[in-house]
Amino acid sequence: MKGGGESSAGSFYRGLRSRRGVSMMGEINVTPMVDVVLVLLLVFMVTAPMMSRGIDVSLPVANQPQIDPQDRITVSVRADGRVFVSNKVVNLALLEDQLRSMTAGSADPVVYLAADESLRYGEVIRVVDLIKTAGINRIGFVYQLPEEKAR
Repeated sequence: MKGGGESSAGSFYRGLRSRRGVSMMGEINVTPMVDVVLVLLLVFMVTAPMMSRGIDVSLPVANQPQIDPQDRITVSVRADGRVFVSNKVVNLALLEDQLRSMTAGSADPVVYLAADESLRYGEVIRVVDLIKTAGINRIGFVYQLPEEKAR
C-alpha cells in the first residue's frame, strides 16, 4: 500500500479502464431516451381523446315550456345599421338604457341578437358591447338553418 492515502475506490476506478489505456464512458447519453419519451408523449396525446367514449343513456322526455314571444327580448340590426328592440326602432345611443329598463325585474335576462349577415363584424360587436354594459351577460345569436333560408 502506498502512503499517499490511496483507497480501494481509486484502484476500482482505475480497474474500469481497459488495458489499452482508453477509458470507458461513465455517462449515459440521454438524447435518444428523451427522443423516445417525446414520441411516446405525442402518441398518448393524440390517442387519448379517441379512447374516451360517451355513456349510452336513454334520456326521458320532458315537457319544456316554450318562452312566449312577448317575453323574449330581441335586438335586431338591419343591413343599413338601424337597431330595433322588439320590433321598435331604437337609437344606438339609447340602446343600453332601453335594455336596462326592460330587464329591470329579471334575475338572469337573456337577449337574442339578430344581425344581418352583410354587417361588418365591428358593428355587431359594438351592439354586443352595449348589451353587455346594460348588465346582460346571456346573449343568444339568432340564425337560420339552410332549409329555412331556402323557403
